[in-house]
Amino acid sequence: MTDVSEWLKVESLDLEAQGVAHNSEGKVVFIEGALPGEEVQVAVGRKKNNWEQAALVAMRRESSQRVRPVCPHFGLHPGACGGCKMQHLHPAAQVAVKQRVLEDNLWHLGKVKAEALLRPIEGPATGYRYRARLSVRYVPKKGHVLVGFHERKSRYIADMQVCKVLPEVVSAMLMPLRDLIGSMDARDRLPQIELAIGDTDGTQVIALVLRHLEPLSAGDIAKLRAFAAGRGVQWWLQPKGPETVHLLDEGGPELAYTLPEFGVLMPFKPTDFTQVNHHINTVLVGRALRLLDVRAGERVIDWFCGLGNFTLPLATQAREVLGIEGSEALVQRSRENARRNGLDHKASFVARNLFEMTPQLLAADGPADRWLIDPPREGAFALVKALAELVKDPSLAPGWAPPERIVYVSCAPSTLARDAGLLVHVAGYRCTKAGAVNMFPHTAHVESIAVFERDPAAQERIAREAAAGGDASPDPSAEFIAQGA
Repeated sequence: MTDVSEWLKVESLDLEAQGVAHNSEGKVVFIEGALPGEEVQVAVGRKKNNWEQAALVAMRRESSQRVRPVCPHFGLHPGACGGCKMQHLHPAAQVAVKQRVLEDNLWHLGKVKAEALLRPIEGPATGYRYRARLSVRYVPKKGHVLVGFHERKSRYIADMQVCKVLPEVVSAMLMPLRDLIGSMDARDRLPQIELAIGDTDGTQVIALVLRHLEPLSAGDIAKLRAFAAGRGVQWWLQPKGPETVHLLDEGGPELAYTLPEFGVLMPFKPTDFTQVNHHINTVLVGRALRLLDVRAGERVIDWFCGLGNFTLPLATQAREVLGIEGSEALVQRSRENARRNGLDHKASFVARNLFEMTPQLLAADGPADRWLIDPPREGAFALVKALAELVKDPSLAPGWAPPERIVYVSCAPSTLARDAGLLVHVAGYRCTKAGAVNMFPHTAHVESIAVFERDPAAQERIAREAAAGGDASPDPSAEFIAQGA
């Protein structure tokens, strides 16, 4: 066990922004609030056989990358907001940490090393969050309402007056929203406000989705309308599930965002999945398409296409693009967006359960020259496994051919690494490039992008060895990867 008087040298930072050190017994100690290079004393809060978790209590050497947090609610103190984890670390150093997390995951989980590292995609470190789910709670003992994120490691809501990662205009609404909810008849039946901001030609549309557990009174409706008129926001109401979300009052500006490089307008509903950071999304889409390097005569498949965030820009370059998504409702809106942008003659959409993909289903959608994959945190294991099986046994789909290039956009480096291992060691691809995308500054969230190139010689060898009944996988970890472990 770590002696509280022992000075520890912090060696690295883990994905949860905890400093990592070893005590005099050689046990790993994870330290909240500590940064690499610092010498600290700690108070141990949790002990296991191989590691301890501790909090920083004293420091005698400070990291040059330590900065003053921009938000007064960030920290280790009681009641601190848990929305951010890295405000004490310089934003450039945060990006370096996330790049290292990506590299470590690719190697340790997938036994893959990218041939080249991409320059990280960065943007504003404050005011970037165009989507947020704010919890709401009326506290009778205190006689007031809390609106915001949860406290660090707690189910309680932080007492937030401002939020530096929200746009300034939204941060300035936090206290007025507390007053509004506190004045409503249903104040103890309003658990959540979801924020979604559209940005079209520099004009912002702020949508607030109010979850209410009982019908709202006429007085409450009137208060919402007065708030909307005074603050320039749209109220949407959600009495039950996401499918019940509707505008309080029809009319007003449309909720949408633009991808100016491609001349694309993307209307969306406030509960649709869109990227939190519009600035980074715009840059990410441009980079992904440049990496994919689509030619005018080529066919592309966009897997997990959502509203068509990548599909419609791809349709401005390719001969044909097929967007595939699990949600039929999102597929319908993708089709509408394609029509709105005059791209429906080149972009088509279908609904598929991509977590139950088989070689036969994959082949049924036809071959494509290039793929773009943008899955949720669960990754695209079933999809890349089906691809690997078709590479190993081309007789399963005569005439079908694997894509020449795949660009994989990931929101979870661990599942990207797993899928990369399968693509490289079992499906015959090379990981030519990979890099971090700082979609969520000050948080531990790691977005990333990787490029895979088809290796025809490797794929021929894999198919030949599989036909001969041999092991076509050159890496001993491939079987482990192929099982999705």
